Amino acid sequence: MKSRLLVLTAALAASAALPAHADSVFNRIATFPVAENLPAGTDARTPTSSEIIKASADGKTLVYSDSPLGAVGFIDISDAKAPRPAGIVKFEGEPTSVVVAGAKVLAGVNISESFKNPSGHLAVIDLASRKIEATCDLGGQPDSVAVSLDGKFAAVAIENERDEDLNDGELPQLPAGDLKIFNLSEGTPDCATMKTVDLTGLAEIGAEDPEPEFVDFNAAGEIALTLQENNHIVIIDAATARVTAHFSAGAVDLDGIDIRNDGALDFTGSQKEALREPDAIKWLDNDRFVIANEGDYHGGARGFTIFDKTGKLLYESGPSLEMKIAAAGHYPEKRSNKKGVELEGLEVAKFGDTQYIFVASERGSVVGVYKDTGAEPEFVQLLPSGIGPEGLVAIPSRNLLVTANETDLVEDGGVRSHVMLYELGEGPAAYPMIVSADDGNGKPIGWGALSGLAADPKEAGKLYAVSDSFYRSQPAIFTIDATSRPAGIVAKTVITRDGQPAQKLDLEGIASDGNDGFWLASEGDAARLTPNAIYHVNARGEIKQEIALPAELLGKDGRFGYEGITTLGEGDDLTLVMAVQREWAGDARGEVKLLAYKPKAKEWSAVRYPLEKAEKGWVGLSEVTAHDGKLYIVERDNQIGAEARLKAVYAVALEDFRPAALGGELPLVTKTLVRDLIPDLKAATNGYVVDKVEGFAIDAAGDAYVVTDNDGVDDSSGETLFLRLGTIAAIN
Repeated sequence: MKSRLLVLTAALAASAALPAHADSVFNRIATFPVAENLPAGTDARTPTSSEIIKASADGKTLVYSDSPLGAVGFIDISDAKAPRPAGIVKFEGEPTSVVVAGAKVLAGVNISESFKNPSGHLAVIDLASRKIEATCDLGGQPDSVAVSLDGKFAAVAIENERDEDLNDGELPQLPAGDLKIFNLSEGTPDCATMKTVDLTGLAEIGAEDPEPEFVDFNAAGEIALTLQENNHIVIIDAATARVTAHFSAGAVDLDGIDIRNDGALDFTGSQKEALREPDAIKWLDNDRFVIANEGDYHGGARGFTIFDKTGKLLYESGPSLEMKIAAAGHYPEKRSNKKGVELEGLEVAKFGDTQYIFVASERGSVVGVYKDTGAEPEFVQLLPSGIGPEGLVAIPSRNLLVTANETDLVEDGGVRSHVMLYELGEGPAAYPMIVSADDGNGKPIGWGALSGLAADPKEAGKLYAVSDSFYRSQPAIFTIDATSRPAGIVAKTVITRDGQPAQKLDLEGIASDGNDGFWLASEGDAARLTPNAIYHVNARGEIKQEIALPAELLGKDGRFGYEGITTLGEGDDLTLVMAVQREWAGDARGEVKLLAYKPKAKEWSAVRYPLEKAEKGWVGLSEVTAHDGKLYIVERDNQIGAEARLKAVYAVALEDFRPAALGGELPLVTKTLVRDLIPDLKAATNGYVVDKVEGFAIDAAGDAYVVTDNDGVDDSSGETLFLRLGTIAAIN
């Protein structure tokens, strides 16, 4: 692999994210944590989820399924920019899907006692009163529910899902799934009209055990149904409940993809005959439909495909969307395995004269937006979402798109499940805020987990970032062109030791050495045998010097060590300053060290820095940057979303920075608040406040920048915010 990848122009960096036409794009306007719908008196830490989501006919109420809570939830979006909780309807069972039928809500509810004895019913909820009015027994475990466009029929996919722990999840596992069709009257199903569509004997894979997954109607009253594990698609006439066509979803040969979970982003692998195994399916018109090829059994083709209803292949995306997702830093290296970004959810809707296709990546936590051209879809943009977007609903009458993000990490202290709203309007797109260019081989420069930021000392708008230990096999320095919008990652320099990618690094800080090389700060972790250390590398990323902790600090450092590095002075007077994130052994509670090291004299010293008090969790340092007589320090708590209280830049005057020798009493510096970053984080893309504000730099023109660490999209939305704060004089 090349250690340094260069491109000709910064314009290439922006190409992965710019909309095809800048006159109309979607931008996020609001987020709603569904935990706000918890009833009064309920433990706020109760897990919730938003999975499948639909909208009322007037577009002012959202309805979503909440499986862990055992409820159907409602959100008032009369003011789309200020969603409000509108309550829940609780069930004895697990709502798996919802759909709105006029003034009624139909919910598929799973009440199975076991995989071998599946059961469930279709519940009818009055949209106005929120009362359960009726139920129809389904004789199995429901998954997807849909209503015909004329309101005459409802269809329910009865999955009777397999036990993935039984015989390694191999098919068959009876009882077999099927499809139920009901006649509707004013949104209410007539239970006595239920028809069962037998789906056995159709697929080449597991024919006796069909696994229906997702169902959708076209305007002609035809149903398209995916049998995901069976890699099969079935077309059914709703009026007669007759199968009119069925065919294999087929396979795809994939080239230029990352196929290894090895701590590196390497888009040179291939998969032959990757089964599509589609999840969602949506009609584009009465003849064409699109499928999202998530995979759930032995396949997953990483893309989306358009067929006609006879089974003719019209378009295959292959990994093209996956590459756009990677360019935006959303490739889920740790969880990707053979399914890559795992495209799962779909929505199709016409806004004005333009029909859009929305494709949700569950593991990449983004939504790809395309225009349906009737031939090859035209890529428009990527939308940031919460973790694990599952359901999507478009509301063209209000120029809105809504996503439901099922993952709730409350039990791990993480972010909650969110519903997010986007509005179609004039550009530019607010996200992505930073993307990578082509690596010279037709693939994006792989990146993520940006954990430190530094400015080129001479060229305004030129920055450098490092990635942390998430990419353990590929520690790297990224060159950023901040003059483009979005900012462009235009080069990648892999850090090497003896000609090989360096091991045992957790890069958290970077500073220019003024001579085309860099000083890097690596955070220690005794459990991984990774030391807190300083590394001096040349322009090619080759480690030329390693500086370990002094004897006075050995064994006293903890898991939360070096989090930034900067330089003061030059020549024999050069001093390196390192920010330590949290207290080490011997530090007073609420105080951390700013360490200083003079390479020429090999002398260590330090000062004490006072931390803000944590309301919840902990508070620590994330970055240090020297500029114009001050040390600028990023201080943050480890909270996310509504729990976040502290993400800020403070300053310490250099006249107050008088480090003393280690082993004695260290002076306590005085700090001043420069910028509360929480308003900036909220306003950037109208998302929730992210946890890790990791990088801060001031360029040669005096402009300040902030970048956040997306944790490599592991238990993270994957969003990287690249904030432009303006001149440092303006924010002081």
